[in-house]
Amino acid sequence: MPQTSKVNSSAAGGPGQVSAPDHGEPPPPQAEPRDLNISKFRYSPRNLSWINLRKHTAALCISVGSFSDPEDLPGLAHFLEHMVFMGSEKYPAENGFDAFLKKHGGSDNASTDCERTIFQFDVQRKYFREALDRWAQFFICPLMIEDAIDREVEAVDSEYQLARPSDSHRKEMLFGSLARPKHPMGKFCWGNAQTLKHEPREKQINTYQRLRDFWKRYYSAHYMTLTVQSKETLNTLEEWVREVFSKVPNNAQPRPDFSDLQDPFDTPTFNKLYRIVPVRKVHALTVTWALPPQGKQYRVKPLHYISWLIGHEGAGSILSLLRKKCWALALFGGNSETGFDQNTTYSIFSISITLTDEGFQNFHQVVHLVFQYMKMLQTLGPQQRIYEEIQKIEANEFHYQEQTDPIEYVENICENMQLFPKEDFLTGDQLMFEYNPEVISLALALLTPERANLLLLSPEHEGHCAHKEKWFGTNYSIEDLPEEWAQRWAGDFDLNPDLHLPAENKFIATDFTLKPSDCPDTEVPVRIVNNERGCLWFKKDNKFKIPKAYVRFNLLSPMIQKSPENLVLFDVFVNILAHNLAEPAYEADVAQLEYKLIAGEHGLVIRVKGFNHKLPLLLNLIVDHLADFTAEPGVFNMFAEQLKKTYFNILIKPERLGKDVRLLILEHCRWSVIQKYQAIMKGLTVDDLMTFVSGLKAQLYTEGLVQGNFTSTESMKFLQYFIDKLQFKRLSVEVPVLFRVVELPQKPHLCKVKSLNKGDANSEVTVYYQSGLKNLREHTLMELLVMHMEEPCFDFLRTKETLGYQVYPTCRNTSGVLGFSITVETQATKFNTDYVENKIEEFLVSFGEKMTNLTDEAFKTQVTALIKLKECEDTHLGEEVDRNWFEVVTQQYVFDRLNREIEALKLITKAELVSWFMEHRDTTSKKLSVHVVGFGEEENDQGDEDQGQALKTSSYGEVSKLTFLPASPMLADATLINDIRAFTSSLTLYPYHKILK
Repeated sequence: MPQTSKVNSSAAGGPGQVSAPDHGEPPPPQAEPRDLNISKFRYSPRNLSWINLRKHTAALCISVGSFSDPEDLPGLAHFLEHMVFMGSEKYPAENGFDAFLKKHGGSDNASTDCERTIFQFDVQRKYFREALDRWAQFFICPLMIEDAIDREVEAVDSEYQLARPSDSHRKEMLFGSLARPKHPMGKFCWGNAQTLKHEPREKQINTYQRLRDFWKRYYSAHYMTLTVQSKETLNTLEEWVREVFSKVPNNAQPRPDFSDLQDPFDTPTFNKLYRIVPVRKVHALTVTWALPPQGKQYRVKPLHYISWLIGHEGAGSILSLLRKKCWALALFGGNSETGFDQNTTYSIFSISITLTDEGFQNFHQVVHLVFQYMKMLQTLGPQQRIYEEIQKIEANEFHYQEQTDPIEYVENICENMQLFPKEDFLTGDQLMFEYNPEVISLALALLTPERANLLLLSPEHEGHCAHKEKWFGTNYSIEDLPEEWAQRWAGDFDLNPDLHLPAENKFIATDFTLKPSDCPDTEVPVRIVNNERGCLWFKKDNKFKIPKAYVRFNLLSPMIQKSPENLVLFDVFVNILAHNLAEPAYEADVAQLEYKLIAGEHGLVIRVKGFNHKLPLLLNLIVDHLADFTAEPGVFNMFAEQLKKTYFNILIKPERLGKDVRLLILEHCRWSVIQKYQAIMKGLTVDDLMTFVSGLKAQLYTEGLVQGNFTSTESMKFLQYFIDKLQFKRLSVEVPVLFRVVELPQKPHLCKVKSLNKGDANSEVTVYYQSGLKNLREHTLMELLVMHMEEPCFDFLRTKETLGYQVYPTCRNTSGVLGFSITVETQATKFNTDYVENKIEEFLVSFGEKMTNLTDEAFKTQVTALIKLKECEDTHLGEEVDRNWFEVVTQQYVFDRLNREIEALKLITKAELVSWFMEHRDTTSKKLSVHVVGFGEEENDQGDEDQGQALKTSSYGEVSKLTFLPASPMLADATLINDIRAFTSSLTLYPYHKILK
């Protein structure tokens, strides 16, 4: 598929890996901007009096990023982005802005890229003006007190440590190191304790003063663009912005400019083969070219045109041929439009292919196929038919687009204001304006074998890579291309006759008529079909009035949860079904008809959405392939091998392992990912799969939801098509859509396991308090409690105690059983998990005191904030569908849940909230702590050198079993869980429970 920020795949599988379900608790025409020269910086307001806004938002983009880091302080731009949040002269409280937003249902964030830094926030309308004033102080007079520097360095370091096990980040750092010396691409943009604290002290560099100097030099008004989105009038917004931002300093210095540093990868080290040892178990090939910067060609978008063809998955494409050989699972091509991929010094064009074991063994042939396709495009030249087809698809999508997330929208616009002229602020990154074959040909001509860089990732490279990247520790080797291949690619090699351009797309919508209703309009979905083989919920859209629809079905079967083997076979089945659909359904996918196949906990979920005109064609195509499912032995083996890697890659992530352990304890009859890994390692056959699929399709219960621009008569045909094509019988027993949950004992319990990612320092601690079988009122009470807890939790555990970058409380609904938890992601090089849990306990004690002293005004403010959040109407049809689908898939059908929760909130008293928290903190509380313990000196692991010797066998740990650890005397009061099944087998089970009233 094309790898751009505007084209997203919807087929099962995700980016480059076989899909495995993520089980657990459920989640629950545009105004033209104006460009105002407010003496210093550009500003774009968006008045939305006619749109239902959840919150009012603002984003500010500064044209400075990590490229501007001083050589002796890597990561300073990123560090400054953190530090400006920590109080201002006008509002000196260290976490004052966060506290203000949390109190009024808002949020904030920021990000640092190569040449830009973006800040954003959202909040209730009533508090938008004050929030703007508080936020503007980041850019007017931030405190950045010296005392806070050491503490916030630890947050930056923790963020870096969390990123270290990411193969994509590791690849980027290695790739950046290939740039010409002194080019900013080679800088360490993250920053960590070493570069921002320890080394500056050794070199007697005053980080505090340099930080203030950097802010003074680069946080200047004429570098800034601002977007605000609100229901206020444009005149009001303009007045507010002038009042609030007029004091942002303007140093009148030239903007940072790196455009003279072009061709950074025109070096002898670029056109080589780099073999890399990944963290995950994956075979992946990336072919990359560095081109002159293409940003100025945004009206033509040559790389987007090329990526559309490279990433095509239909007949004649690269991926189609690779799939037929069982050499590849996924392909992504293009430019992601991030600062790494596109800046003022270069643009990247890359093709990333997830290889199978056999594909890895034949990777030279895979590269050759890529080069053959590129040569075909160069030989045929740009195709106006294809360009205009892409134009038409994207113009349709833009014209009928649903309202996007407000935060994403303002972020996008303020960045666009840095990149495009005023008339293209809204469209510059989305539309293809003009066909220019010369511009496209110039870009194509540069995508030749002799200019390509090859990165090959595989666990097979372990022990054969002598080089080590400095910052992320990536092991790699460098090779010249084999002479045989180099000579072949240097000459006039033959084209592959099986490669050809895509045919005309039959899925492009042409009928955008809004259909009349054929039944009474309703506020919530109604059940229009209900029989022993299924039911269908329907709601005609008469609110958003767009020619689109959402169709979702859940095919329930009791076979799925019978054993770990069945769950594995179900995962294989869903992945092969997606594989079989990939080529015939790809044209629908690129025509903005999205589909997704999900291996749910109790059934196969099929989701389609897009323009309703051709949507039935796509749904019928999926059902046809489901009815006629086949699996070639080679395809089965390919996905079975890949699932081994997928399960492994899930289990080496501390946060995923922690979730797996917690739910294994809480949910009776749940099969863990470890048990699935054990099952697939024992070996399963294609005959096992076909027997399973036959049984699965023999008896089903199908439940669906249709919303959007369809009539009820049309919708009923969808369910009937399932029944007619699959010919399934009714279920002999009802399939529960929840697990039964164990009732925890009334004393603390601790399950402490070692991380399954050898050598990874990252640990996770989750402390969970079980509440039990409660109703809708208590669920709302729990939400209110967690909302009160968010900012104090962040302030205590991250800002003051510096335990880690990720620190958060969560409201838990585990198969209908309520609870709340606090999670801290830390590093074993800094803290042991028992210490972290003690700090969580300290926080809860201090929070209890805070709750006891809670004022009536603070209580009412938080209740009002939560009510306002729930009162906000859905901003687009997809949000409404998600809410209703949650009710359908959990078989609760409380479609007016938000209104009921609002009524419950209005009756809750402060005394009830305080009592509710104290109940969970007394001696009879049901507390479960889960620790995933990383590798590091604070956990008494060996030092780096000794550990390296100890792990010489392999850096890939054994993930088929858990290693349980003892607790220190710090947690002597907790009862250890060293055998999960033995512990849970003696516990009482709650009955199945749904939160209905």
